[in-house]
Amino acid sequence: MARRLAEFVTRRRRAVLIVAVLLALLGGATSTSLFGKLSAGGFDDPGAESGRAADLLEDTFGQSPPNLALLVTAPDGVDGAATAEAGTRLTESLAAEDGVRDVVSYWSSGQPQLRSDDGERALVLATIPGDETAVNERVGELADVYGGDVDGLTVEVGGHAAFSHELAEQSESDVVTGELIVFPVTLIALVLVFGGIVAALLPLAVAAATSLLGMGLLWALAEVTSLSVFAANVVTLAGLGLAIDYSLLMVNRYREELAGGRTVPEAIRATLGSAGRTIVFASLTVCIALATLILVPLPAIRSIGYAGVLTALLAATASLVVLPALFAVLGTRVGTPRLRRRSSGPSSDGFWHRLAVVVMRRPLPIATVVTAILLLLGAPFLGMKLGYLDERVMPSSSEARQVATVIRSDFATGEQDALQVVAPSGLAEPDAYAERISRLDHVARVDTVSGSYADGAAVAPPGPPHARFAAGDAVYLSVVPEPGTVEQTRELVGAVRAVDAPAETLVGGVAAVAEDADRSLLDMLPWALGAVGLAMVVLLFLLTGSVLLPILALVLSTLSLTATFGAMVWIFQDGHLSGLFGFTVTGTTISTVPVMLFALAFGLAMDYQVFMLSRIREEYDRGASPTAAVALGLEKVGRIVTAAAVLISIVFLAFLVSDITLMKAFGVGLPLAVLIDATLIRGALLPATMRLLGGATWWAPGWLRRVHARFGLRESSDAPQREPVPARR
Repeated sequence: MARRLAEFVTRRRRAVLIVAVLLALLGGATSTSLFGKLSAGGFDDPGAESGRAADLLEDTFGQSPPNLALLVTAPDGVDGAATAEAGTRLTESLAAEDGVRDVVSYWSSGQPQLRSDDGERALVLATIPGDETAVNERVGELADVYGGDVDGLTVEVGGHAAFSHELAEQSESDVVTGELIVFPVTLIALVLVFGGIVAALLPLAVAAATSLLGMGLLWALAEVTSLSVFAANVVTLAGLGLAIDYSLLMVNRYREELAGGRTVPEAIRATLGSAGRTIVFASLTVCIALATLILVPLPAIRSIGYAGVLTALLAATASLVVLPALFAVLGTRVGTPRLRRRSSGPSSDGFWHRLAVVVMRRPLPIATVVTAILLLLGAPFLGMKLGYLDERVMPSSSEARQVATVIRSDFATGEQDALQVVAPSGLAEPDAYAERISRLDHVARVDTVSGSYADGAAVAPPGPPHARFAAGDAVYLSVVPEPGTVEQTRELVGAVRAVDAPAETLVGGVAAVAEDADRSLLDMLPWALGAVGLAMVVLLFLLTGSVLLPILALVLSTLSLTATFGAMVWIFQDGHLSGLFGFTVTGTTISTVPVMLFALAFGLAMDYQVFMLSRIREEYDRGASPTAAVALGLEKVGRIVTAAAVLISIVFLAFLVSDITLMKAFGVGLPLAVLIDATLIRGALLPATMRLLGGATWWAPGWLRRVHARFGLRESSDAPQREPVPARR
């Protein structure tokens, strides 16, 4: 297959490049309208209890929790006659808007909880119905009309809909800013790695094709399924990073083959038969790791899984098709004489060879020290507390965040955080049930068809406003929490669900959505980890022919990720370095961050495992001893793996330009995971443990040796093949 592909791209090189350019331009053109199709939501489980409660609330009662809040500030207070008149007009104007319902304000209802404690501000609450894309579009239109000075009043737009809209706009801006920073910086780094502008431009050409085509395919995918705005960040930055990774491996191997005296066609064929096979395996490991996100029931995470798998496949395809076509066009101009001499020079006196030899002379103490360092770095991970994505991930300049902060600090209301308890078949004694819930800590009020309750007693008789809590036999209760922290409201979810109900009930609301999302993630985690672990073992066995190496690779990658997660908790949950990175400390870790970080970082870690182990296996097949194979393999690919790790870290550091805490976490976590893996793991722990295992490193039972002989793939297509170590050895 590699030979046929090499012959095709060599013979049709110009046609291949023309098609690649046209596809990239088409992808770039279609992606101009991509962000209008993406959602900033999707971090809930629609099939969970809270999702079913929301569906029942909408379908049965025609009700949805308010997702739009107008914070109105009056210079002379909200109770003046002129202010009351202007506030009433504002309320009526909003209620008359298409796509807006259930509008209530301090002036229309007289509810004291909609007035700030100092009397200078008041709230107008409303609901924008529809899916997240429609809500996002509508709230943007309303913000343009109602934000700012309106009839002598200062109006700020907030609520969950406004938060999602700002999140989407910020994500789109971050993609553009990140690309503008990453491409020139990466080009400079590539010139330093390769010593020439031609070779440095090749990975960027592949990366540009991958990102543009990926955005175009994402646009097409958005036509058939819901996609998160963060999927675009994955396609652009992860696509750039993976394309550079794979291109580095291909360019390095191509130059090695040229330096060995091969002609250009022969070098292309040998490169595809060696490094090309490694890239196929490496991309499969990344796809498997990211495919675990597709198992997550949260639409946003699932869409990131789709985008990640798509990106890995595109990066591999572009590296295996577009890059060889460029080799065929450029020929020997890819390198420089200095670099060709380096490629053809001895491999026993290089830095990585010497490092491997030093490590393997004292494998046990070095492995012990490095393992202890990684475990120490990972210790904070034991104190991880999961939280939910809310407005605090936005910068302090965010209007939605400012509105939410003022409501929590200056208003004696938790209306926006209310829990909805839905009884689809009705309640025999709704008053008694409401009284029991109202006695719970941190409950301000319970509203239902039989009236309003606080502290176990009725505080308002049933009236016209309470009629909306019943529809046929069905009844629901609105549990309004006391003003407090987000975490306090989340604790209330479990307490409400623990109250004995006279009939079947479903608890919904923003806090319930957060609780159910975390539960869904935790329930899915063992299955996802088991599936990805099994798949990685099978793939690495097919690559190495060893039983122990795949297990060793999983253990080392787990150690690396443990250290990364520990550092993430220490920085983002505990708040160390918050001033440096510019984020708000919440005391929790957003629950989706570890899941997404695991998939991306684990995929990249296994990516580098494949790079290293495939080259070590090649040297072993050429007749080197187990110890010499490690040193020679590390020398030949260590520089490129390190360069790839540094370059992809530069790419991921672009996430730090984002003003969204979630993206900053990736901007710190991913480079940290990659650099730990490329230094402590590949430079020290891998050679040390392989030296301790000795010949047993390549052991496999007889029946598995036969499986590998038939189905296994190796790095080199022309190296002599050595059988895996038999069981008796």
